[in-house]
Amino acid sequence: MPKQKFNRIKIILAEKDKSAKWLAEAIEKDKSTVSRWCTNDMQPTIETFYEIAKLLDVDVRELFVPSK
Repeated sequence: MPKQKFNRIKIILAEKDKSAKWLAEAIEKDKSTVSRWCTNDMQPTIETFYEIAKLLDVDVRELFVPSK
């Protein structure tokens, strides 16, 4: 069974020409934590999703994989 993808953080970072390292530094989180978000091994809190959206200048909904 393939791993389910819940967020699009890695995709949005690529579209904005930003790295996971940049994001980790910007939100003061460990690089390995952000890496796990990018691979969908774990998910950030809702508050952190909003912080990421603001930093990347996107609607928070763009960070999620649509359910339909």
